[in-house]
Amino acid sequence: MHPRLHAASRPDAPAIILSTTGETISYGMLEENANRLAHCFRALELGHGDAVAIVCDNRPEYFYAYWAAQRAGLVLVPISTWLKSSEIAYIVRDSGSRLLLVAAALEETLRELEASRDQAPDLAHLLSIGPVEGFVDVMDRAAACPASPIADERIGGCMSYSSGTTGLPKGVRHQLAEGSPVQATPGSRLAAFYGIGQDSVYLYPAPLYHAAPLGMSTGVHSLGGAVVLMPKFEPEKLLAAVQRWRVTVFQAVPTMFIRLLRLPEEVRARYDLSSLKCVIHAAAPCPVPVKYAMIEWLGPIIEEYYSGSEGVGIVTINSEQWLKKPGSVGRTMMGEIHICDEEGVELPPGQDGIIYFGGGLSFTYHNDAAKTASARNPLRPDWSTLGDIGRIDEDGYLFLSDRKDFMIISGGVNIYPQEVENIMIMHPEVVEVAVFGVPNPDFGEEVKAVIQPRDWSQATPAFAQQLIAWCREQISDIKCPRSIDFEKMLVRTDTGKLLKKELRARYW
Repeated sequence: MHPRLHAASRPDAPAIILSTTGETISYGMLEENANRLAHCFRALELGHGDAVAIVCDNRPEYFYAYWAAQRAGLVLVPISTWLKSSEIAYIVRDSGSRLLLVAAALEETLRELEASRDQAPDLAHLLSIGPVEGFVDVMDRAAACPASPIADERIGGCMSYSSGTTGLPKGVRHQLAEGSPVQATPGSRLAAFYGIGQDSVYLYPAPLYHAAPLGMSTGVHSLGGAVVLMPKFEPEKLLAAVQRWRVTVFQAVPTMFIRLLRLPEEVRARYDLSSLKCVIHAAAPCPVPVKYAMIEWLGPIIEEYYSGSEGVGIVTINSEQWLKKPGSVGRTMMGEIHICDEEGVELPPGQDGIIYFGGGLSFTYHNDAAKTASARNPLRPDWSTLGDIGRIDEDGYLFLSDRKDFMIISGGVNIYPQEVENIMIMHPEVVEVAVFGVPNPDFGEEVKAVIQPRDWSQATPAFAQQLIAWCREQISDIKCPRSIDFEKMLVRTDTGKLLKKELRARYW
C-alpha cells in the first residue's frame, strides 16, 4: 500500500517515533510533509527521472524526502554521512543529481560542497536540512507549499551506490515503474515473511543512507506500522528502546548480535523484551555459535535473508529451518539460484561456485558498463551475481562461503576468509578480525589476520601465536593465519561489513 492510504484511514496513527525524545510523527503529518516537499521539488524544476542526492543523519526529514521523491517520479540518491566532501561530490556528479540536500549536523561538509560546486555541473540546487547560516532550509521552503498532492504524480525510486571496478562507487539503477505511486497492492514480502502490519513497531538501528534500513523502514510505512528511529546502534540503548516502545520487530547485522551478546547477563536480563515477535538479520554471514546464542536468548524468532541492492534475488530462512541446516541462509523466495564456475558452467549441489540468480529484477550499474557486464553469467546473460561464492545442498538450501573478491588461493587451494573470521571472532579477547590473502613467494598467497584485541596490552607476538594455535584446534591448518597483526581499531560499515579492501591493499 501507500502511506497516503493509511493517512486517510488512520491519520493519527504513529508513522515515526524518535527513540531519544519520544516525539511522534503521525501518518497524517508524514503525508503532509511529503506532499509539501514534492511541491517544493517541482518548484525547483525537478522533473520525472531527475536525481536528488541526500546526505543526512537519521531524522524524520529523510522519510519526507523519500516519500516526496517516490510520488514525484524522482530518483533519491542516499549518500553516507561518513564520506568526505570530495567523495560526495563524485557521487553527486556521477548520478547527475540536480538537487543536493545536506543535514545541518554536517555544516562543515555543506560549506565545503558549496565551495566546490563546479565539480558537479548538473547540480542546480544545494539546500540544507535544518537551519544553517547562508543556506536555504529545504523544510522552510517546503512549509510555504501546499499540503495537497502535486498534480502530476509519478512513481519514483532510489539509487544506492556500491563499489565499482575502478574502486569508485557505482550506482545500482532500476528502471522507474509507470503509473500512480498510490496503489493498494494486495501483498507484501514483509507481511508474508515477517508478519508486519498496522500493529507492528519496527526498529533498525542503522543509518538510513544504507539500502536495507531505508527500504525496510519505508516498507513498514507501506504496511501502516510504526518505525522507531534511533540515531545509531548502541547495544544497551537498543534493548531500552525495545522495552520502552514495545518493539515487535527489530533488524540487525551479525556484529550487532555479537555486541548484544557481550553485554553482561545481568544487563540483558534487565530489559523486558517480551514484545518481540521477530528479529531479522542480514548484510553479512552470521557465525553459527552467535546465531545459536541469539535463538537460545530470544527464542525461535530469528529470521534471516540474503539479498542485495541489485534486487536479483531473495533467500530467506527462519529459526526452525536454520536449526536443521545450521549456517545456511535459506531457500530462494525470489529468483532461481544457479551455482557456476568461473566460465559460467552450472555446478552440481555441494560444490562451491559463484552464486547467480535468474528471474530477478533487471538492473545496471550507472555509468559502468564493464561492471554491469561482470555481474552477468558469461553463458547466460540473464543470470546475475552479487559477487558472492557459495554452494547449494540437495534440499535447495544456500550456504555462503565468501565474497569472490576476498577468496584466497594458496598453493592452488581455495580458502574462504569468512570461515576463519567466524571462528576467530568467537575468541573472548577478540573484538574485531579481518582475514585476507597476502603475497607468498612459494604459494602465491597466504592467510593473514588483522585483530583488534579487547585489551591493547595483549597485542604481542605471544598472543598472536596463541590465537593461531586456537584457530588450528578448530579448522585445518592451511586455512588458519600464518601471521597476525594488531590494530587498535578495525572499522565496519553500519551494515556490519568490514572495510577489508583498504586494509588488504596495505599488504600488496
